[in-house]
Amino acid sequence: MLKPEHQPASTVRPLDKSGFIPLYYQIQRALMEMIHSGELSTGDPLASEEELARLYRVSRMTARQALHGLKTSGFAVSQKGRGTFVTRPKLEKNIMHLRGFTEDMKHLGMVPSSKLIEQAAVKAPAELAEKLKLDAGEIVMRLRRLRLADGIPMALEESNIPLKQFPGLEKINFAKQSLYFVLRETFGVRVAWADEVIEALPATREESDLLTIPKKASILSISRTIMTTEETPIEVACSRYRGDRYRASIRVPTTSIE
Repeated sequence: MLKPEHQPASTVRPLDKSGFIPLYYQIQRALMEMIHSGELSTGDPLASEEELARLYRVSRMTARQALHGLKTSGFAVSQKGRGTFVTRPKLEKNIMHLRGFTEDMKHLGMVPSSKLIEQAAVKAPAELAEKLKLDAGEIVMRLRRLRLADGIPMALEESNIPLKQFPGLEKINFAKQSLYFVLRETFGVRVAWADEVIEALPATREESDLLTIPKKASILSISRTIMTTEETPIEVACSRYRGDRYRASIRVPTTSIE
């Protein structure tokens, strides 16, 4: 089946103009079927309002509503002067659930993987040592990884973990292992809570290169300190998620609304 902009009118499924389903939604649904089937892939151009109106024999307003529905659902994006293109909905990062990248991606039905950028035993600078309740200069494992889902770069993560609590941790290959799985299963860590700071920041040159996003594109930055059930800090970390693929979500109780 040809893409909409090249598709002859005879191959377009006729709309049900006598039923109760709005015409714009029928067009939107037809385009969604093409995306889900793989006929339209991420980055492919979508037909313009004029082309959709001609193909489906509807008004431009109806065609505009169909494209708008795709965009608001996260499956299309408009680029000024270029047109409208297929994209993927943003992944929800629920900040009320303390869950690692590997678990997050498996929960979403995606295949997680990592590329190791740095794994080294280093001396903790004063600010980091204070957060981890260490003396300045004590040794931590610094772990920097590019995190991927289904082969697509999603996040850049840096973790700093005190080695005196986890001897030998720096020798484990975290390009293939889940850090939190090892901490839980090998060292018996039980995480209680985390302090997190969430910011929207422009990507650095390194981040834009590794995440394959435009320079200074928006990223979702989450800095955190993780505490055990014994109130011991075990990790100071920062995760930089690509802003075109992530958004943070939170459920707020109504206890203080008046």
